[in-house]
Amino acid sequence: MTSRVLLVVCALGSGLAAALPRPALAGRTARGTPPALDERALGGGVVRLRSPASPMIFLPASSFLMGSSPTDVLDATADCAKQPLAHLCSESLFSNELAQHRVTLSAYWLDRHEVTVADYRRCVELRRCDAPPFSQGGRRFEDSRFPVSLVTFEDAERYCQFRGARLPTEAEYERAARGAEGRRYPWGNLFNAHVANHGRLGLDTTDDVDGYAELAPVGALPAGRTREGFLDLAGNVAEWTADRYAPGYPEGDAIDPRGPTSPTASGERVVRGGHYAQAAPWLRGAARSAADPGVRRPHIGFRCARSAVRREAKLGDE
Repeated sequence: MTSRVLLVVCALGSGLAAALPRPALAGRTARGTPPALDERALGGGVVRLRSPASPMIFLPASSFLMGSSPTDVLDATADCAKQPLAHLCSESLFSNELAQHRVTLSAYWLDRHEVTVADYRRCVELRRCDAPPFSQGGRRFEDSRFPVSLVTFEDAERYCQFRGARLPTEAEYERAARGAEGRRYPWGNLFNAHVANHGRLGLDTTDDVDGYAELAPVGALPAGRTREGFLDLAGNVAEWTADRYAPGYPEGDAIDPRGPTSPTASGERVVRGGHYAQAAPWLRGAARSAADPGVRRPHIGFRCARSAVRREAKLGDE
């Protein structure tokens, strides 16, 4: 029987390519499936690729509304006012999410979860990455199951390059967190204190209602995953992105934006997702923060991305 099959090809390091075979049909197995690619989900246009260090999820080319409307900013400010230090809340805290604009992204792959201490250690052992300074008072963050933290922007870039990947752009991160439909949080439109590792705006920023006062093992709160299967896109550690920071977006639609290059951009890099010491408003998919690329913080980590190439190919008669 002659059939057509859509093969999703992701370019890996050194010019190699891995192609996902078609899913098994009833009563038939997919012959020759590489073990490293055996975990996949083909529903909803999403495919999972297991790379040597971390599973990745494929997101097809799509468009979405990035950033917040003035009403969204007011809603975030109102949520902030529910925190213990409500007097610190103002619209200016969230105005950097303006102006809302339509973004079209090419297809890409993104790590299902944050890069772990164990993942990063492999790069250190091969002398391709610098070890985080856990010994200088941060031993409690060195658990192999935790997202790696105390890494600079350059450390994160170098690790992703080691894997033949790169840091995601700010737009790619927001698309993964919000979905094409523009949900407010990775899991939906309503905040749920039990599905993300978060904190609060108070003199004590810890909040262990989610089960963790500081870092949690990667994927410890699976109920907070996105519909596509991404974990920890809100909370635990905030994550480096590739983009330079500017206090707002330019007007107009954008295609595959790579961050500002104008004089209004700072030397800081955008970090996304919020972290274990931040309250609900900073865990929204549109929320953005910035950090000096040279800082090391226990609440900043990262995940990697790859650009994708989609090709349609024919399989011969069986």
